[in-house]
Amino acid sequence: MQAGLAAGGEAGPVHSAGMLVADKQAWPYTELRCDWTEDCPIAAIAAAWEVYKPQAEAYVTRALNPTDAPSYGVPGDE
Repeated sequence: MQAGLAAGGEAGPVHSAGMLVADKQAWPYTELRCDWTEDCPIAAIAAAWEVYKPQAEAYVTRALNPTDAPSYGVPGDE
């Protein structure tokens, strides 16, 4: 996305961006969105990915077999 923006892929200021990521399952692996910012929305999405990435596989595990998923201390994880 950053390369496309740098190559002139948008005519005008960019205030929002989104990316849907697919993987092995039938559902999206993740959806990253920045609906509005005065800063770079692509950088905001990259920052969100860095936070989410270490936990991403745990969410897939939780969807496939909840008892095998690690607990993150949320209600219902007892």
